[in-house]
Amino acid sequence: MNRQEKSINAPSLLRNRFLQTILLSSVLLQIGIWVRNFAILLYVADRTNNDPYAISLISVAEFAPIFVFSFIGGTFADRWLPKRTMIWCDLLSAVSVFVVLLTIHYGSWQSVYLVAFISAILSQFSQPSSMRLFKYHVPEVQLQQGMALFQSLMAIFMVLGPMLGTFIYSTFGLETSVAIMGIVFLLSALVLIRLPEDNMEPQTVTEKGQFRKEFIEGFRYVWQSQVLRMLGLAFILAGLAVGVAQALNLFIVTERLGRSEEFLQYLLMVNGAAMLIGGGIVAVFAKRVPPQLLLAIGMLVGGICTAIVGFSTSVPVTLTVQFLNGLVFPCIHIGISTMILKWSHASIVGRVNGVLNPMFVGMMVVSMSFAGALKNAFSLSTIYSGAGLLFLLGALVMVPIMSQKAPDIAHTAQET
Repeated sequence: MNRQEKSINAPSLLRNRFLQTILLSSVLLQIGIWVRNFAILLYVADRTNNDPYAISLISVAEFAPIFVFSFIGGTFADRWLPKRTMIWCDLLSAVSVFVVLLTIHYGSWQSVYLVAFISAILSQFSQPSSMRLFKYHVPEVQLQQGMALFQSLMAIFMVLGPMLGTFIYSTFGLETSVAIMGIVFLLSALVLIRLPEDNMEPQTVTEKGQFRKEFIEGFRYVWQSQVLRMLGLAFILAGLAVGVAQALNLFIVTERLGRSEEFLQYLLMVNGAAMLIGGGIVAVFAKRVPPQLLLAIGMLVGGICTAIVGFSTSVPVTLTVQFLNGLVFPCIHIGISTMILKWSHASIVGRVNGVLNPMFVGMMVVSMSFAGALKNAFSLSTIYSGAGLLFLLGALVMVPIMSQKAPDIAHTAQET
């Protein structure tokens, strides 16, 4: 059966066994991640009396592994059997959490940083393996809808996650919060057993230097594809814009809107609720809109909204713009993920993801680190206008590749 026939005869997306399993696993992992994030944040803040350095180390523990391990993890993900890799990553995450829990119990509170650090490392092997399985088990015509479902799931937890994490930590304390994280990772590993069996052969090292050769091949593959090159540039521009905007959100609340710090949660909740709605809308219309256009729309509207937020001193205006921004943000995530999957051969999708993902995260961390200096030198209106301009440039980057179609060899979905 050829690719076109598979697409026409594709069963309902929600009846896809792979997607059912991966969504349930993602629900469990999101519970663990949000409980972890807020437990560590609130605990470190209490323990150090809101020391900025100690709190900033949390972000370092979460993001540093992406720089170091994303390229490596993507390369190994292309070599190993993806189902087995994902199960082992969740199991090792659970074991590491319980080991760290013991060290915390016996007095080494600084070990909380290891919880975020170790799980972030293992995710760099698990996440590209998940992308590989997406290539094999989701028909191409449904890729964008599948990504929209994932975006909707992320949006739900952006709304509920902070409340869940704060409630569990406030009610049960750090050790119970960490234990819950370990349990849900273990449950996720058990759920992943339900995934269809790997129908691909693991690659083995056949010659000296083979790993380095495959590692470099990922960079070469991205560079030789105009679409993936432009996507990398869009990643860089979006990362710079998102980083500085996120880092200074608190000052928008306190300085531009004249509200207390606690009001920030309402901005985030409005944004998250809009992302949930936006993800649903994209899921409905996903088949009709090219991913390049989706990404361009998301970045164009995001740029305008970011600039308006920087100038607004009205709470209703800012909340409305935040809602609109959240509504189109799924276009960015879904467009990027779909382009990676459609323009990458199944045998190299892990490495492509490993090359592109650090571009976004790296630039986001860079702009976050310079946000304080920018705040001292420029007004919030100027900074947010600059961030909006970066988004607009990212939208323009899509123009040269807007009409390009994904190559036929890029997708190898299997019957499930």
